[in-house]
Amino acid sequence: MQAWYFTEMPYPHLPPLDKISSMRVNLPSENFDPRVGADLYNRYLDEYVIADSLGLNMMVNEHHQTATCIDVAAPLSLAILARQTSRGRICILGNPIANRGDPIRIAEEMAMIDCISRGRLNAGFVRGVPYEVFGGNTNPTQTLARLWEGVDLCVNAWTRTDGPFNFEGKFTHRRSVNIWPRPYQLPHPPVWVTGSSDVESVKTSAAKGFVFATFLQPYQQVRMLFDVYREAYRDNGQPGGGGVAFLPIVYVGDTEAEAERGVRELTWYLKAKVEPQFRNPPGFVPVSANVAALRSGVNARSRTNDSLREVSIEEQRELGVVMYGTPDQVVAQIKREYERVGGFDHLLMMMQAGFLDHKSTVANMTLFAREVYPQIRDLPNTRPASQPAVAAE
Repeated sequence: MQAWYFTEMPYPHLPPLDKISSMRVNLPSENFDPRVGADLYNRYLDEYVIADSLGLNMMVNEHHQTATCIDVAAPLSLAILARQTSRGRICILGNPIANRGDPIRIAEEMAMIDCISRGRLNAGFVRGVPYEVFGGNTNPTQTLARLWEGVDLCVNAWTRTDGPFNFEGKFTHRRSVNIWPRPYQLPHPPVWVTGSSDVESVKTSAAKGFVFATFLQPYQQVRMLFDVYREAYRDNGQPGGGGVAFLPIVYVGDTEAEAERGVRELTWYLKAKVEPQFRNPPGFVPVSANVAALRSGVNARSRTNDSLREVSIEEQRELGVVMYGTPDQVVAQIKREYERVGGFDHLLMMMQAGFLDHKSTVANMTLFAREVYPQIRDLPNTRPASQPAVAAE
């Protein structure tokens, strides 16, 4: 099993939450102090370098117009890590390709980063969360189609090396695609896709041999999505590569009390406020999902996060959304999750969020790397044994 360190690079220094209506989309930027932000950026990048030195892989993502994530250009962070680290793999999860106007630019950026890192890149793509369509000025009914058209164009750009080719899609029209540089990994870096409820995207990821990842979901939902993936993977002739990844919030302490203190800092992320009109823009989810949600009296896009806010930290641990405790306790929780969801290949860990300070963040990842990771590293790969992993994974 591969383990990955992750932070969304939050800016937690906000007015009291009862004084603001939202931390996303419309929180005025006057609340951002560039001097504080400069310190945070450098601190977060330092922590990624420490994670690499401890033998962990590194994952970055991006969001926009939100205090929960000031990494607004993840390829920039990824390029820095490609140059400043040397051991672990680096993953972007991911490029919000539905909200960016030019997939070719993304293909070029990823190829360059793959070369700088000497083939340590995992290139992830995301549809984006519903809040992103407002800042991105994107039609929410088109984001899924834009995702898959953009991914197909990037893969073609990486693998077509015999000169310019023409691409005529629904959203992108290019007469001469011929990217330089080409990726270090051949035919291209491993491709990842993430999602929480779009079953068709799970099937498409499996059919293409991509890794599918899901974040902060109760184990029942994770099991359903992973079962869909595994069935589709088999139905499509086990196309090679692939696998599944899961992200919980993780804190490892010398004592359970210390770990509980740390994880309560991390769950700041689950309490992020957002105004209801930004949660479910018309057309972002299928009509059938909204109908079912209305019948049950909850919002189709917010029911999981809302429910997580309402339960105790112990219940969140029972659901597998957070994992915390002494090293042996965390090992037991990871193995329990592994069994409950039918196995997974990558453990993506949010190990810094909110006000969790540098010292506690480093202590968390150090205990994990030294005392937890050796006990879970050899959990069996969930890909069929007859199919090799993507080169350099």
